[in-house]
Amino acid sequence: MSTLSIRDLQVSIETDQGTKQILKGVDLTIESGEIHAVMGPNGSGKSTLAYTIAGHPRYQVVGGSIELDGEDVLDMSVDERARAGLFLAMQYPVEIPGVTVANFLRTAKTAIDGEAPAIRAWGPQLKQAMTDLKMDPSFAARNVNEGFSGGEKKRHEIVQLELLKPRFAVLDETDSGLDVDALKIVSEGVNRAHAATGLGVLLITHYTRILRYIKPDFVHVFVDGKVAEEGGPELAERLENEGYDRYSGDTAVNA
Repeated sequence: MSTLSIRDLQVSIETDQGTKQILKGVDLTIESGEIHAVMGPNGSGKSTLAYTIAGHPRYQVVGGSIELDGEDVLDMSVDERARAGLFLAMQYPVEIPGVTVANFLRTAKTAIDGEAPAIRAWGPQLKQAMTDLKMDPSFAARNVNEGFSGGEKKRHEIVQLELLKPRFAVLDETDSGLDVDALKIVSEGVNRAHAATGLGVLLITHYTRILRYIKPDFVHVFVDGKVAEEGGPELAERLENEGYDRYSGDTAVNA
Protein backbone atom coordinates (compact mmCIF):
# COMPACT_ATOMS: atom_id res chain seq x y z
CA MET A 1 0.00 0.00 0.00
CA SER A 2 1.17 3.49 -0.87
CA THR A 3 -0.19 6.87 0.17
CA LEU A 4 -0.10 10.23 -1.59
CA SER A 5 -0.80 12.85 1.05
CA ILE A 6 -1.49 16.52 0.32
CA ARG A 7 -1.75 18.83 3.30
CA ASP A 8 -2.75 22.53 3.37
CA LEU A 9 -1.29 23.00 -0.11
CA GLN A 10 -0.99 26.63 -1.16
CA VAL A 11 0.27 27.49 -4.64
CA SER A 12 0.87 30.76 -6.47
CA ILE A 13 1.84 31.77 -10.00
CA GLU A 14 3.35 34.92 -11.47
CA THR A 15 1.09 36.84 -13.85
CA ASP A 16 1.33 40.16 -15.68
CA GLN A 17 -0.66 41.63 -12.80
CA GLY A 18 1.69 40.18 -10.16
CA THR A 19 1.59 37.14 -7.92
CA LYS A 20 -1.73 35.29 -7.86
CA GLN A 21 -2.58 32.58 -5.36
CA ILE A 22 -4.43 29.66 -6.98
CA LEU A 23 -4.55 26.94 -4.33
CA LYS A 24 -5.55 28.16 -0.88
CA GLY A 25 -5.12 25.20 1.42
CA VAL A 26 -5.92 21.87 -0.24
CA ASP A 27 -6.09 18.65 1.80
CA LEU A 28 -6.32 15.34 -0.05
CA THR A 29 -5.17 11.78 0.66
CA ILE A 30 -5.12 9.02 -1.95
CA GLU A 31 -4.36 5.40 -1.12
CA SER A 32 -3.32 2.66 -3.51
CA GLY A 33 -6.29 1.31 -5.43
CA GLU A 34 -8.51 4.34 -4.79
CA ILE A 35 -10.04 6.46 -7.54
CA HIS A 36 -10.62 10.09 -6.62
CA ALA A 37 -12.49 12.46 -8.94
CA VAL A 38 -11.78 16.18 -8.69
CA MET A 39 -14.51 18.33 -10.22
CA GLY A 40 -15.15 22.04 -10.36
CA PRO A 41 -15.71 25.05 -12.61
CA ASN A 42 -13.05 26.63 -14.81
CA GLY A 43 -10.37 28.45 -12.86
CA SER A 44 -11.00 26.59 -9.62
CA GLY A 45 -7.44 25.20 -9.36
CA LYS A 46 -7.84 21.64 -10.61
CA SER A 47 -5.08 21.73 -13.21
CA THR A 48 -2.86 23.72 -10.86
CA LEU A 49 -3.07 20.80 -8.44
CA ALA A 50 -2.09 18.35 -11.19
CA TYR A 51 0.91 20.34 -12.38
CA THR A 52 2.08 21.06 -8.85
CA ILE A 53 2.12 17.33 -8.05
CA ALA A 54 4.13 16.75 -11.24
CA GLY A 55 6.59 19.56 -10.47
CA HIS A 56 5.87 22.17 -13.16
CA PRO A 57 8.24 25.11 -12.45
CA ARG A 58 5.59 27.77 -13.06
CA TYR A 59 3.68 26.78 -9.94
CA GLN A 60 5.29 27.97 -6.71
CA VAL A 61 4.36 26.17 -3.49
CA VAL A 62 4.10 28.80 -0.76
CA GLY A 63 2.69 26.56 1.95
CA GLY A 64 1.74 23.01 2.82
CA SER A 65 3.19 19.69 1.74
CA ILE A 66 2.95 16.77 -0.67
CA GLU A 67 4.28 13.45 0.57
CA LEU A 68 4.53 10.03 -1.05
CA ASP A 69 4.83 7.31 1.57
CA GLY A 70 6.27 9.87 3.97
CA GLU A 71 8.85 11.26 1.52
CA ASP A 72 8.76 14.95 0.60
CA VAL A 73 7.66 15.16 -3.04
CA LEU A 74 8.37 18.89 -3.17
CA ASP A 75 12.06 18.20 -2.66
CA MET A 76 12.11 15.92 -5.71
CA SER A 77 12.92 16.97 -9.27
CA VAL A 78 10.40 16.13 -12.00
CA ASP A 79 12.27 12.99 -13.05
CA GLU A 80 12.62 11.88 -9.43
CA ARG A 81 8.87 12.17 -9.00
CA ALA A 82 8.35 9.98 -12.07
CA ARG A 83 10.79 7.37 -10.77
CA ALA A 84 9.02 7.47 -7.39
CA GLY A 85 5.81 6.42 -9.13
CA LEU A 86 3.94 9.62 -10.02
CA PHE A 87 2.41 9.97 -13.49
CA LEU A 88 0.66 12.90 -15.17
CA ALA A 89 -1.58 12.56 -18.21
CA MET A 90 -1.70 16.10 -19.55
CA GLN A 91 -4.78 17.96 -20.66
CA TYR A 92 -2.89 19.14 -23.74
CA PRO A 93 -0.21 16.54 -24.63
CA VAL A 94 2.75 18.14 -26.38
CA GLU A 95 4.36 17.18 -29.67
CA ILE A 96 8.01 16.07 -29.63
CA PRO A 97 9.44 16.32 -33.15
CA GLY A 98 12.32 13.95 -33.91
CA VAL A 99 11.50 11.47 -31.13
CA THR A 100 9.54 8.38 -32.10
CA VAL A 101 6.86 6.91 -29.85
CA ALA A 102 8.83 3.65 -29.58
CA ASN A 103 12.05 5.40 -28.51
CA PHE A 104 10.21 7.72 -26.14
CA LEU A 105 8.42 4.90 -24.35
CA ARG A 106 11.48 2.63 -24.07
CA THR A 107 13.65 5.51 -22.82
CA ALA A 108 11.02 6.44 -20.24
CA LYS A 109 10.66 2.83 -19.10
CA THR A 110 14.45 2.51 -18.78
CA ALA A 111 14.69 5.73 -16.75
CA ILE A 112 11.94 4.66 -14.36
CA ASP A 113 13.04 1.05 -13.87
CA GLY A 114 16.77 1.75 -13.86
CA GLU A 115 17.41 -0.76 -16.63
CA ALA A 116 16.30 -1.20 -20.20
CA PRO A 117 13.44 -3.63 -20.80
CA ALA A 118 14.36 -6.76 -22.71
CA ILE A 119 13.65 -6.11 -26.39
CA ARG A 120 12.11 -9.55 -26.93
CA ALA A 121 9.46 -8.87 -24.26
CA TRP A 122 9.15 -5.13 -24.78
CA GLY A 123 8.11 -5.27 -28.44
CA PRO A 124 5.02 -7.43 -27.83
CA GLN A 125 4.08 -5.41 -24.74
CA LEU A 126 4.19 -2.16 -26.70
CA LYS A 127 2.21 -3.64 -29.59
CA GLN A 128 -0.41 -5.07 -27.22
CA ALA A 129 -0.81 -1.78 -25.33
CA MET A 130 -1.32 0.12 -28.56
CA THR A 131 -3.74 -2.47 -29.88
CA ASP A 132 -5.75 -2.34 -26.66
CA LEU A 133 -6.03 1.44 -27.03
CA LYS A 134 -7.10 1.04 -30.68
CA MET A 135 -3.90 2.66 -31.95
CA ASP A 136 -2.36 1.24 -35.11
CA PRO A 137 1.05 -0.23 -34.18
CA SER A 138 2.55 1.86 -37.01
CA PHE A 139 2.20 4.86 -34.66
CA ALA A 140 5.22 3.49 -32.78
CA ALA A 141 7.43 4.72 -35.64
CA ARG A 142 5.89 8.21 -35.70
CA ASN A 143 7.14 11.21 -33.74
CA VAL A 144 5.48 11.67 -30.37
CA ASN A 145 2.04 13.25 -30.87
CA GLU A 146 3.12 14.90 -34.13
CA GLY A 147 0.13 14.95 -36.43
CA PHE A 148 -1.94 12.97 -33.92
CA SER A 149 -5.60 13.83 -33.49
CA GLY A 150 -6.80 14.91 -30.07
CA GLY A 151 -8.15 11.42 -29.38
CA GLU A 152 -4.91 9.77 -30.52
CA LYS A 153 -2.89 11.99 -28.18
CA LYS A 154 -5.10 11.03 -25.24
CA ARG A 155 -4.91 7.32 -26.11
CA HIS A 156 -1.13 7.58 -26.30
CA GLU A 157 -1.13 9.02 -22.77
CA ILE A 158 -2.90 5.88 -21.55
CA VAL A 159 -0.47 3.66 -23.48
CA GLN A 160 2.23 5.33 -21.37
CA LEU A 161 0.20 4.71 -18.22
CA GLU A 162 -0.16 1.00 -18.97
CA LEU A 163 3.51 0.48 -19.85
CA LEU A 164 5.17 2.63 -17.17
CA LYS A 165 3.05 1.25 -14.32
CA PRO A 166 3.16 4.17 -11.85
CA ARG A 167 1.89 4.03 -8.29
CA PHE A 168 -0.32 7.11 -8.70
CA ALA A 169 -1.77 8.59 -11.89
CA VAL A 170 -3.04 12.16 -12.17
CA LEU A 171 -5.33 12.42 -15.20
CA ASP A 172 -5.90 16.07 -16.08
CA GLU A 173 -9.13 16.30 -18.08
CA THR A 174 -8.27 13.20 -20.07
CA ASP A 175 -11.86 13.22 -21.33
CA SER A 176 -11.70 16.67 -22.93
CA GLY A 177 -12.12 16.60 -26.70
CA LEU A 178 -13.01 12.90 -26.86
CA ASP A 179 -16.02 11.53 -28.68
CA VAL A 180 -18.03 8.72 -27.08
CA ASP A 181 -16.05 5.90 -28.68
CA ALA A 182 -12.66 7.38 -27.76
CA LEU A 183 -13.90 8.09 -24.23
CA LYS A 184 -14.82 4.42 -23.78
CA ILE A 185 -11.45 3.25 -25.12
CA VAL A 186 -9.49 5.61 -22.86
CA SER A 187 -11.62 4.69 -19.84
CA GLU A 188 -11.11 0.99 -20.48
CA GLY A 189 -7.36 1.60 -20.55
CA VAL A 190 -7.44 3.40 -17.20
CA ASN A 191 -9.57 0.65 -15.68
CA ARG A 192 -7.23 -1.99 -17.06
CA ALA A 193 -4.17 -0.31 -15.54
CA HIS A 194 -6.00 0.17 -12.24
CA ALA A 195 -7.00 -3.49 -12.07
CA ALA A 196 -3.55 -4.74 -13.08
CA THR A 197 -1.41 -2.70 -10.69
CA GLY A 198 -3.74 -1.28 -8.03
CA LEU A 199 -2.57 2.26 -8.76
CA GLY A 200 -4.25 5.23 -7.16
CA VAL A 201 -6.00 7.59 -9.56
CA LEU A 202 -6.68 11.32 -9.29
CA LEU A 203 -9.13 12.03 -12.10
CA ILE A 204 -9.70 15.71 -12.89
CA THR A 205 -12.79 16.50 -14.94
CA HIS A 206 -15.52 19.08 -15.53
CA TYR A 207 -18.18 16.58 -16.43
CA THR A 208 -19.64 13.34 -15.14
CA ARG A 209 -19.63 11.48 -18.44
CA ILE A 210 -16.21 9.86 -17.86
CA LEU A 211 -17.38 8.80 -14.40
CA ARG A 212 -19.92 6.52 -16.07
CA TYR A 213 -16.95 4.42 -17.21
CA ILE A 214 -14.37 5.07 -14.48
CA LYS A 215 -16.19 4.70 -11.17
CA PRO A 216 -14.79 6.95 -8.44
CA ASP A 217 -14.58 5.98 -4.79
CA PHE A 218 -14.49 9.64 -3.74
CA VAL A 219 -15.51 12.94 -5.33
CA HIS A 220 -14.00 16.31 -4.39
CA VAL A 221 -15.47 19.61 -5.55
CA PHE A 222 -12.94 22.40 -6.11
CA VAL A 223 -14.09 26.01 -5.85
CA ASP A 224 -11.76 29.02 -5.68
CA GLY A 225 -8.66 27.00 -4.86
CA LYS A 226 -10.17 24.91 -2.08
CA VAL A 227 -12.10 21.69 -1.60
CA ALA A 228 -15.63 22.96 -1.14
CA GLU A 229 -17.30 19.59 -0.66
CA GLU A 230 -16.40 15.90 -0.58
CA GLY A 231 -18.46 12.76 -0.93
CA GLY A 232 -18.98 9.54 -2.82
CA PRO A 233 -20.19 8.90 -6.38
CA GLU A 234 -23.58 10.33 -5.50
CA LEU A 235 -21.99 13.79 -5.26
CA ALA A 236 -21.04 13.63 -8.95
CA GLU A 237 -24.63 12.74 -9.81
CA ARG A 238 -25.86 15.75 -7.87
CA LEU A 239 -23.42 18.01 -9.72
CA GLU A 240 -24.77 16.66 -13.01
CA ASN A 241 -28.24 17.82 -12.00
CA GLU A 242 -27.46 21.02 -10.10
CA GLY A 243 -24.19 22.33 -11.54
CA TYR A 244 -21.81 24.48 -9.50
CA ASP A 245 -24.09 27.41 -8.76
CA ARG A 246 -24.76 26.16 -5.24
CA TYR A 247 -21.09 26.84 -4.38
CA SER A 248 -21.18 30.51 -5.31
CA GLY A 249 -20.92 33.15 -2.65
CA ASP A 250 -20.92 31.78 0.86
CA THR A 251 -22.75 28.55 0.12
CA ALA A 252 -19.64 26.33 -0.14
CA VAL A 253 -19.43 23.85 2.70
CA ASN A 254 -17.19 20.99 3.70
CA ALA A 255 -18.74 17.59 4.00
